Amino acid sequence: MAGIDRASVLGTVARHLADILETDASAITEDKSFVDDLGADSIALIELVDSLEQEFSATLDGFSFDDDELAQLKTVRDAVDYVMRAHGA
Repeated sequence: MAGIDRASVLGTVARHLADILETDASAITEDKSFVDDLGADSIALIELVDSLEQEFSATLDGFSFDDDELAQLKTVRDAVDYVMRAHGA
C-alpha cells in the first residue's frame, strides 16, 4: 500500500504511546518493551490498540488487532510489525 513506511508507522505508534503514557515520543524506540521499559499497564495497552485501530483504519479499511494476537505485543517493534504486515509491507 502506497504511503506506508516503517519510519512513519513507528512515529505514529510512538506519538500515540507518548500521549497515553505522558512521556516524550523521542524516547520510544522499537526495542522498548511496553511493560519493562515504558511502564505501560494493560489499560495503557488497550488505549494504544484502540488509538492505532482508529488511526490506521483510515488507510486500511477494517484494520484491527486480532484479539488472539494481542498477548504477543510485547515491544514497540511488535506493534510496528503488526501494522506493517496488515498493510502488506
